[in-house]
Amino acid sequence: MADAKNIIEVRGLKNAFGDQVVHEKLDLDVRRGEILGVVGGSGTGKSVLMRSIIGLQSPVEGDVTVFGEPTIGREETEAVEIRKRWGVLFQGGALFSTLTVAENVQVPLREFYPHLDLALLDEIASYKVIMTGLPGEAGPKYPAELSGGMKKRAGLARALALDPELLFLDEPTAGLDPIGAAAFDELTKSLQRTLGLTVFLITHDLDTLYAICDRVAVLADKRVIAVGTIDELLALDHPWIQEYFRGPRGRAAVATQEAQQAHERSGAD
Repeated sequence: MADAKNIIEVRGLKNAFGDQVVHEKLDLDVRRGEILGVVGGSGTGKSVLMRSIIGLQSPVEGDVTVFGEPTIGREETEAVEIRKRWGVLFQGGALFSTLTVAENVQVPLREFYPHLDLALLDEIASYKVIMTGLPGEAGPKYPAELSGGMKKRAGLARALALDPELLFLDEPTAGLDPIGAAAFDELTKSLQRTLGLTVFLITHDLDTLYAICDRVAVLADKRVIAVGTIDELLALDHPWIQEYFRGPRGRAAVATQEAQQAHERSGAD
């Protein structure tokens, strides 16, 4: 039976492409209400894991439970009811280039609620656009007219269209400058707190991990080798973990976090 405090449970997952085994005997729990960062080296299958959870990748073995319900081998009508409860921001935003921002946001609404009238669709899209920090005039624009950061926010607006409980973010700050990445992190944390979201966040950005993640799951050796706070991970002697968190980028992320905390303390005084 699924643990009520876990919104996602993965057990014994195996993913393979031909003879290439990406995951084997992979277990993972995502707690309700947390922001879980997922990290790992190139080729460890971070996005494959996410796609397995949301049903876009069929694993060779294993079980996935979301909201206490198994997601593998479900009838399509049952799977649809589960999918309504999560939103996904794919890497790069994955916007439809021939649709405006507002029309992109409306895509999941039209899919799951085809009888909504146009006025309501427009109202919901406008609200989601503004919620993600985009100007109201972004709605009629096409993706080609947006900056990289605006595309990410437009993709996030679409991911939030159905008022999900669970949000999947795949490399949301990739390609953004440090200021834009920090702003997106702040937006993610604000939305998580305001909406009570659980967030499954794939990232390589150490600043993101330090700034907003409650726990971090480390993919290596075809499985999740550790899950915990950064301090808990730093106490482990696995070579990849030590190299990742204590290398030059890790030290820079710590310095950034300490500077931010000092700034917040000085503002409170």
